[in-house]
Amino acid sequence: MSGFFDRYEEYRAAFEAYLQARCADMRSCPAVLAESMRYSLLSGGKRVRPVLFLAALHAYACDWRRELCPAFALECIHTYSLIHDDLPAMDNDDFRRGKPSSHKAFGEGNAILAGDALLSYAFDLLIEVSAGGERYRRAAAALSFAAGAEGMIAGQSADLNWAGNAPDPDALSFIYRNKTGRLIAAPLVMAAEIAQRDSAAAEAFGLALGDLFQMTDDILDETSDRATLGKTPGKDREEDKLTCVKVLGLQGACAAADQKTRECLALADAAYAKSQFFADFVQMVRNRIA
Repeated sequence: MSGFFDRYEEYRAAFEAYLQARCADMRSCPAVLAESMRYSLLSGGKRVRPVLFLAALHAYACDWRRELCPAFALECIHTYSLIHDDLPAMDNDDFRRGKPSSHKAFGEGNAILAGDALLSYAFDLLIEVSAGGERYRRAAAALSFAAGAEGMIAGQSADLNWAGNAPDPDALSFIYRNKTGRLIAAPLVMAAEIAQRDSAAAEAFGLALGDLFQMTDDILDETSDRATLGKTPGKDREEDKLTCVKVLGLQGACAAADQKTRECLALADAAYAKSQFFADFVQMVRNRIA
């Protein structure tokens, strides 16, 4: 998979350079707002969603280097969701990517406002690119749906409110599909809309990949440590969250993740005409350690 990691790094590095430049231009009054936004945006990470977006455009033979602004919008929304997810009222985690969470570094109020600002900024960016025509407006609409009350927010609400209840596979599927899956599928749908390709096939792959991503998160929460994860492990069990480990047990969860991997590979093949990059991406998600 060395070729895969080289390609992944090409996308990631191009996005990272763009991100650094845009963050350098951020200004606010009071200054702490822009500082807290930059803190979380620049805290590292694999940049999974921007990479998926750029790789899908590349698979469609588009000039992906010209589409870094929508990728930035994706990362702004993902970052805002992480800031809010770490808050004491939500998952109450003091660490993110090995650093103090935003609310530990800047205080709870400033963290909430940084997340709010990033969400609004994402749509400033999408408006910026919508001058490109209807296909960009459709891409923006796809991201808005994925991030909103029928997507990620619905999943987060279900995740929060199902804690402490009996295991329920249907509720788990809803949480997976919305809390994680929608924002994994969004970059693939956005790329398909911009390239004017089949967004249904892209979405089907993205939603299954989101399921696999969350399954591995649940498994790692049980099996990994803070140094590896970059956040506090064991919190799902501590807060009695609904996870695949709670529903299936650790061994059953691993078997389900293997089955989901096979499903993802078939859907990737259908969406991207035997693209080795996406097949390798699936394997990376299943085999990740953090």
